Amino acid sequence: MKRIGAFALYAAGALAVLYLALYAYAAFTGRQLQPGDPIHIFRKPDAPSFS
Repeated sequence: MKRIGAFALYAAGALAVLYLALYAYAAFTGRQLQPGDPIHIFRKPDAPSFS
């Protein structure tokens, strides 16, 4: 039982490190938003305009 607990703890730690690494990658390589940039909503070009 002790071995299973240790394995679960290591697995949770590895997932946390992986999540933080992916977050850092997305934060440093992502497109930076500039003030005034329009928000692009992707939709079908032939969709009707209701505004």
